[in-house]
Amino acid sequence: MRPRTLPAIGAAIDNHRTGEPYWQRVFEGFERSKEWMRNAKPDVCFVVYNDHASAFSVDMIPTFALGTATEFPIADEGWGPRPVPVVKGHPELAAHIAQSVILDEFDLTLCNKMEVDHGLTVPLNLMFGSPKEWPCPIIPLAVNVVMYPPPTGHRCYMLGKAIKKAIESYPEDLNVVVFGTGGMSHQISGQRAGLINSKFDHAFLDNLTKDPQKLVRMEHLEYMREAGAEGVEMVMWLIMRGALDDKVDETYRFYTVPASNTAVGHIILENRVKGAKKAAKPTAKAKKPAAKKAAPKLKRAAARQKIQRVRS
Repeated sequence: MRPRTLPAIGAAIDNHRTGEPYWQRVFEGFERSKEWMRNAKPDVCFVVYNDHASAFSVDMIPTFALGTATEFPIADEGWGPRPVPVVKGHPELAAHIAQSVILDEFDLTLCNKMEVDHGLTVPLNLMFGSPKEWPCPIIPLAVNVVMYPPPTGHRCYMLGKAIKKAIESYPEDLNVVVFGTGGMSHQISGQRAGLINSKFDHAFLDNLTKDPQKLVRMEHLEYMREAGAEGVEMVMWLIMRGALDDKVDETYRFYTVPASNTAVGHIILENRVKGAKKAAKPTAKAKKPAAKKAAPKLKRAAARQKIQRVRS
């Protein structure tokens, strides 16, 4: 997520402008995703996102902050809270994840009180629409990709694996969907302001499915050089990818430019069912709303999806 696209997308939703020509192609790209989500019927969503000086500031910058509260109020980002439902948490599963991950030697900041901003609420809108209440509890994980130094891709990927282990060891049989968010190529200031590198973006999406280890090895400077100063946000996708199995199938992909001066990329990945053949790569036609196969409910809270929202 980045400071311009998600706020602009959120404003388009809040001001009922989604049908305007500029925004129509963006929102149409998520119609199939909303259908996927309706079929998936998650019991809990685990959302990886970055805070924008709403819950935290330069006075306090946690690298990884896990929301363990019963609910998370909507932050006032200067023009009042967004007109969206309060985010209800799942403190039992969050506490279990915290214990498991910390005992696996990942140091998390635990937040029993935390406001959430557009970095989390806009992705929820794009996947759930605008309901009176969010259809399931949400566990937020805020990642610092704003102030130097952000975590490495390797650290994010390994944290995702630790989260997978925690979810799968939870005693209750839950269907958990994991969102990874973060802007694709974009830069909001300096001589390269407005940079979009579609070739890099598509290669990132390809490797997310086929060769995540290539992304795990990518250094911060490469993200900045190829994807712009804010491109480092893409490391957050690797938390989601680590929370999946090694072998996944790409169910859906959507990519368009520009949206508020940046690229919008979105992908849905599912754990490959054992014994199943590799799914065919989605075609361009998949961008149009189409009949969506129900995502199989995985035994014991299997994390399996990823949504990327462009910037926040």
